[in-house]
Amino acid sequence: MIEAGVSAGIALVAAMAALNTRVHNRINELDKKVDNIELSVAKNYVSRTEHFQAMERIEEHMVRIEQKLDLFIQNYPRR
Repeated sequence: MIEAGVSAGIALVAAMAALNTRVHNRINELDKKVDNIELSVAKNYVSRTEHFQAMERIEEHMVRIEQKLDLFIQNYPRR
């Protein structure tokens, strides 16, 4: 009877150790994935000034397009 209890206890400890190892391996894999994402964000980062410069260029192009459309509409023959 005691031998069965000891065997069950050893099996329980071994199972807990295996489960603990799997959990830690999964955490390490997740940590590596997060590190890779952080690295890619750092490589592809756009500064605030670069963003505003790009937005200003887009706005300037849109204003030019609006002016051309206004001119086109004014010169369009009406029936």
